[in-house]
Amino acid sequence: MNISIVTAVYNDPRVERCLRSIKNQRDVSEVETIVVDGLSTDATVDVLDSESDVIDTLIREEDNGIYDAMNKGIAAANGDVIGILNADDYYADEYVVRDVLERMSETRARTCYGNLVYVNESDTPVRYWKSGKFSPSRFKFGWMPPHPAFFVEASVYEEYGMFDLNFDIAADYELILRFLMKHEVSTTYLDRVLVHMSNGGTSNESVQNIIRSNVEAYKAWQKNGLTGGLLAPVLKPARKPYQYISAWIKEFSQTP
Repeated sequence: MNISIVTAVYNDPRVERCLRSIKNQRDVSEVETIVVDGLSTDATVDVLDSESDVIDTLIREEDNGIYDAMNKGIAAANGDVIGILNADDYYADEYVVRDVLERMSETRARTCYGNLVYVNESDTPVRYWKSGKFSPSRFKFGWMPPHPAFFVEASVYEEYGMFDLNFDIAADYELILRFLMKHEVSTTYLDRVLVHMSNGGTSNESVQNIIRSNVEAYKAWQKNGLTGGLLAPVLKPARKPYQYISAWIKEFSQTP
C-alpha cells in the first residue's frame, strides 16, 4: 500500500516546513508528493524550486480556490491512499504515514483519522483536537475529525466524488459527512497526534466566516439527504473551548 500527499499552496513560504515533514517520513516504501500552486508570486516560488527533490508532481496554474486545487491534486494522485496536508501545516513526527498505513492495513478500513494540535507562530500548542471514535450520533452533535488528519483510499474518491465546490468554506466538512454518514465508508481512529496545524484557517478567521461555515455545515446535511443534523452546526463551535483548555493542560503538565 502506497500513499500520495496533496498540498495546495498560494503565496505561503511555510510550505517548506510542510514538504520537509513529508520528506522525513520513515519506514514507508513510497510517498508521492503532489503540490498544486495557484501561481504564487512571492518567495513560495523559490521554495518550491528548491524542494524539487521532494515534489513528484508540481501543478502550477490558476485555480478557483483551495478546494479546487485539492481536487486537482487528488485527480493527479497515484497512491492507494491519499492524504491532504495544508501548506502551513506539518506532520507531527517521522512515523505518521507509517502508522496510518499500518492501521488501515490491519483494520481494512477505507479511511483513517487521528488527532491534531493547533500551534502558534512559535510552534507552541494552543489547541488540542482529540478526535475520539466515530459514531453517527456524535456527528449529529457537532463532531468531525480534523481534515488534515483524515486519510482516504483513492477508490473512495473515485466512487463518491471529491470536494464539492459549491461549498466555499466547509467543503471539507461536507466531504467527510458524505463519506462517513451518507455512504457509510468504513473508518478507523488512530489515537495519536498526526498533524500540527497553524492556528487560524479560513473558517476561523472572523465571526462572519464562522457563521458562514456553520450555515454551510447545515446545508451539507440537507444536500446529502441526511436528517438529524440540525444541532451539528450549532454545537460544532462549542467543542473549541474544550480543545483550548486541553492544550493548556497538556502544556502546563509538561512544564518543569
